[in-house]
Amino acid sequence: MRKANLEVGVGIFVLVGIACLVYLAVHLGEWEMFRRGYRVYAVFDNISGLKKGAAVEVAGVEVGRVEDIEVTPEYQAKLTLVLNRNVILHEDAIASIRTKGIIGDKFVKLSPGFGEQRIPPGGRIRETESAIELEELVSKFIHGKV
Repeated sequence: MRKANLEVGVGIFVLVGIACLVYLAVHLGEWEMFRRGYRVYAVFDNISGLKKGAAVEVAGVEVGRVEDIEVTPEYQAKLTLVLNRNVILHEDAIASIRTKGIIGDKFVKLSPGFGEQRIPPGGRIRETESAIELEELVSKFIHGKV
């Protein structure tokens, strides 16, 4: 009887430990297993250091993530963004690549726009602003092309 109680106690302890590990993996690893949203895409000339999983923000509030990055046949970067259902983008929305701080992570900043038509799920954000590369600006300044 005592051995059975010990085995049950160890089993419960192991299950609680596994549950804690799953919780930490989901919340600290930003694994969005149960999050629902819709996808839109945007095409940029240069995303310079933006990675999958990067934040998508509106007015400084995180409203989604970069789900996928691929290169188009025209050698541009096509981003697939997963946005929260409550985010409404209009036809004149603008997507920009920004940096948090001086040497911080890259993220996508959205200006939702105020046009009459909305961008449907699976639609495209037409207006984009590519990342600004400091090295490129310095090079242009040095060579007098500013």
